[in-house]
Amino acid sequence: MSNSEALDNLINEDTRIKVSSTLDKSVSKKCLIDGSPETCWTSQQGTPQYIQVSFPSPVLPKRIELTFQGGFVGTRCSVEVLSTSKTDGGETPTWRVFTQIYPEDVNRKQSFDLITEGTELMGLRVESIKLVFEESSDFFGRITVYDLQVLGVTMS
Repeated sequence: MSNSEALDNLINEDTRIKVSSTLDKSVSKKCLIDGSPETCWTSQQGTPQYIQVSFPSPVLPKRIELTFQGGFVGTRCSVEVLSTSKTDGGETPTWRVFTQIYPEDVNRKQSFDLITEGTELMGLRVESIKLVFEESSDFFGRITVYDLQVLGVTMS
């Protein structure tokens, strides 16, 4: 991916967010995308935990940006995509693991480029993306995320 390529934030008011669990109402899934550095989503204890983002129209995700609370970081994360494949019986939505990312146990924003050129993701029309946190830096398996952005291109 070239640095000159303009990427859009694919999360907007029509995007649906689903999470595996929430510690309480003060740290809900809405806090993931509200843009405030003072609010966050915190999961209950136990792994795996996940964040699922469903887009209003098909997209090609190119980068994920996450800001965790140090000590509550999803240190091994499987990135899954839901896309529609044409089959003999019509179109079938299918989840597939696209890549693994390994966030550091720090408080700063971390960016992860999703390489699409030359992969099976190239040309797919992604409807949803799911970040499955398989391990946590927290002994109890909790995850805390202050900000989530999925950057890429909206498919026409």
